[in-house]
Amino acid sequence: MSIHEMLGIFLMTCAHGVGNRMIQDIFQHSGETVHRHFHSVLKAVCKLARDIIQPHPNYNDGCDAHKPCKQRYLPFFKDCIGAIDGTHVKARLPQGQEIPYIGRKGYPTQTILAIVDFNMCFTFAWAGWEGAAHDSRIFAEALRREELNFPHPRGNKYYLVDAGYSHMKGYMAPYKGNNVRYHLAEFRRGATRQLREPRGRIEKFNYLHSSFRNVVERTFGVWKARWSILRDMPYYHIDTQRDIVLATMAIHNYIRKKCNVDDAFQTAENESYIPSVDSNDIGTTSRANNVDVEDVGEQNDVYWMGLRDMIASDISTA
Repeated sequence: MSIHEMLGIFLMTCAHGVGNRMIQDIFQHSGETVHRHFHSVLKAVCKLARDIIQPHPNYNDGCDAHKPCKQRYLPFFKDCIGAIDGTHVKARLPQGQEIPYIGRKGYPTQTILAIVDFNMCFTFAWAGWEGAAHDSRIFAEALRREELNFPHPRGNKYYLVDAGYSHMKGYMAPYKGNNVRYHLAEFRRGATRQLREPRGRIEKFNYLHSSFRNVVERTFGVWKARWSILRDMPYYHIDTQRDIVLATMAIHNYIRKKCNVDDAFQTAENESYIPSVDSNDIGTTSRANNVDVEDVGEQNDVYWMGLRDMIASDISTA
């Protein structure tokens, strides 16, 4: 079998699902042969993923797609170099092993921590976590483990994070509180989704922060919509399920960087884009747990707290 056939089997399996009779008919091979070549290509793509899922070498200088390009967010977030969030992908576990993976929806998932740039490409991904794991726990482990090569921000650069993370040096979180809105859906109402104007400097900051950080949710949306295997994960070992996540992320990046025209990305470039897949599985690991995340790992960095206050004031008076 040629490498082109093997790659075709892999891509069609990821796009249409494992065990699809159509794939066997197109390539005129048995299910066993399709299965074997799928795993061969998966192994190869995962090796390539190490080089494909990474930031620009000079990302801390705001180079390439790590530089904000929309005037709406400048100069407020001029030092931002990307966004961080977690998401869920359905998992299949043997009976008796699924309990740690069961999330708030009642079925097993694996949790993925990801960083994206402003070109909707993944620059870091850590997959395979149990569905019940909280964002803050995964994030703390990612910062701690040197072998993961987490792309830390340097100097005044930072990532945007949502309310599930601490506001600390290098990681710009929104203001939190029982009566403070943050997520974009909270600013919309009714069937027309009419905007309810943010109130005061804190909500104005949160609204712009959420709008800007929405790039990570749009990225998850494009990625999940393209690969049906993520919505109906086969009964593979959990390590293989993790590899499928990383491989499809790598191909996502390749398509974005190499294809001049792609309908899915063109649609998602509109900031009002709403993912066609279940949006409740996108960027919701922090909100899936009924805990007070304000004090989880919060650092009392006077400069960093002051910087957020200064940006909020600038947004409010703009």
